[in-house]
Amino acid sequence: MKKFEFKYLLQETGWEENMTVETDDTGIITSIHPTENSLNNNDIAIPGFQNAHSHAFQYAMAGLAELHPTDSNKDDFWSWRNAMYQLALQIEPEELESIASFLYAEMVRHGYTHVAEFHYLHHDKDGKPFQNLAEMGARLIQAAKNAGINITLIPIFYQMGGFGKDPLPDQKRFISPNIEDYLKLYESTMSSTKNYIHSGVGLGIHSMRAVETNEIIALSNYRNGSTPFHIHVSEQLKEIEDCIHYLNARPVEWLAHNLELSENYHLVHATHLIDDEIQKIARSKANVVLCPSTEGNLGDGLFPLGKFLNLKGNWSIGTDSHIGLNPMEEIRILDYGQRLITHQRNTFANSSSGDSGFNAIQSALKSGRKAMGNNNTSFFKTGESLNAVVVSLEHPLTSSSNLKNLCNTIIYSSDVSMIKGTIVNGSWMVENGVHKNNEIGTNFIKTIKKLNYR
Repeated sequence: MKKFEFKYLLQETGWEENMTVETDDTGIITSIHPTENSLNNNDIAIPGFQNAHSHAFQYAMAGLAELHPTDSNKDDFWSWRNAMYQLALQIEPEELESIASFLYAEMVRHGYTHVAEFHYLHHDKDGKPFQNLAEMGARLIQAAKNAGINITLIPIFYQMGGFGKDPLPDQKRFISPNIEDYLKLYESTMSSTKNYIHSGVGLGIHSMRAVETNEIIALSNYRNGSTPFHIHVSEQLKEIEDCIHYLNARPVEWLAHNLELSENYHLVHATHLIDDEIQKIARSKANVVLCPSTEGNLGDGLFPLGKFLNLKGNWSIGTDSHIGLNPMEEIRILDYGQRLITHQRNTFANSSSGDSGFNAIQSALKSGRKAMGNNNTSFFKTGESLNAVVVSLEHPLTSSSNLKNLCNTIIYSSDVSMIKGTIVNGSWMVENGVHKNNEIGTNFIKTIKKLNYR
């Protein structure tokens, strides 16, 4: 039995003062009640953030794609992708585990307690399956265990090099030739979760351009229950143009007409939409996964969030290529991008609450959990694991904020220095800015030097 005391605890009904949360030895909350005696700490607890989109291996190149050509050649998403492919061709399984372990530890340090790993680096350097089909996925699950983060691994179906095109040589490590081979990989991935109780599996295809349409439909029909289904969609204008040429439909338009979209579908980026597509996503209750720091870094564009929110659309956040790892920063970039194009400041306001910070926390939590296959919408609840970001009231900004403004102070004015620590499954994984597994960073440095990529 463990006991955690908080000066303020954020619930879906608002702030509760002087609260005690008790858990069993596995981190499951057994009770939430007012503290009997006066508190000796000034801790604020908010729900742990959900990172709904991650490509772990890409963290090895974070910050390394900013040396741009000075000739007439443009540097865009597609040229960045070529550099990313070169990294993908180098990484061995133990190196992936090392990179992901440190990345996930950094996620925890910044306040993420769950990650959905959009995983397509499946095969060996020659493009041949490992003896254990899910070798690379198993390494990611072990990395999550090393870092103490919850993981939903999404082994990605990647079949083609573009609409109607054979795979490129640089994509050879990603490819499953058909849905039968992909489902073997999926089943093998499910077997890997037995090694970590806090892991799960979802379904996913890389993009409309990467899988034949009949296979997309077949995989969607294979999905059941609350299993999440993830897909990149409409991130780049070229992708949309190619889709119209090949299928006579825009990507989201085709998905809405051919799949039974629901709250279990997660459309990543969805940057370039027309009004009809926005309405189709919102009506279906499907979720969009927005990765503002990466989308900005790659020059993708801005998702039409205002129109989507007017239709009560659902959204979550992810860090994608991990150029940024701060969930508060992701939310701020998302908000500020909308403010810049609308000249309005009430992006996250709604008819029931004008509290932007609270609304952002609630929206990112609700849809983010669904991206993990978890439909629990309560912030903290008995019978559920205790996953919390603990913010200190010692900082002058938080200590001087009243409860009415506290969510906004945390979301709009904080950085990682204000986070006292992160509790994952009832255990302090990060406390006073230090992760409990201090070997992760050392191993990461050795791996990067071995790769000689940075």
